[in-house]
Amino acid sequence: MAKLSVVVRNRKRKEMIEKYAERRKILKQKGDYEALDRLPRNASPVRYVNRCGLTGRSRGYIRRFGVCRIIFRDMASDGKIPGVKKTSW
Repeated sequence: MAKLSVVVRNRKRKEMIEKYAERRKILKQKGDYEALDRLPRNASPVRYVNRCGLTGRSRGYIRRFGVCRIIFRDMASDGKIPGVKKTSW
């Protein structure tokens, strides 16, 4: 499990991205890069990292389900994800 501070930091980044999204869009259309530089760094969408919703793990993230591969496997094995089942051939 990731440190709580890392998870909270990432959550704050997401909120900041949503807050400044419209302003960034307008400044980019105008080509005013000096004003873009004055915005907070965490307002850039590039700085946001996809993380597991349950553990905060950043690696092995599955976008469609919003969890990491380990949690996905546990949930699929327990039948908690509809339409997903273990297969073998």
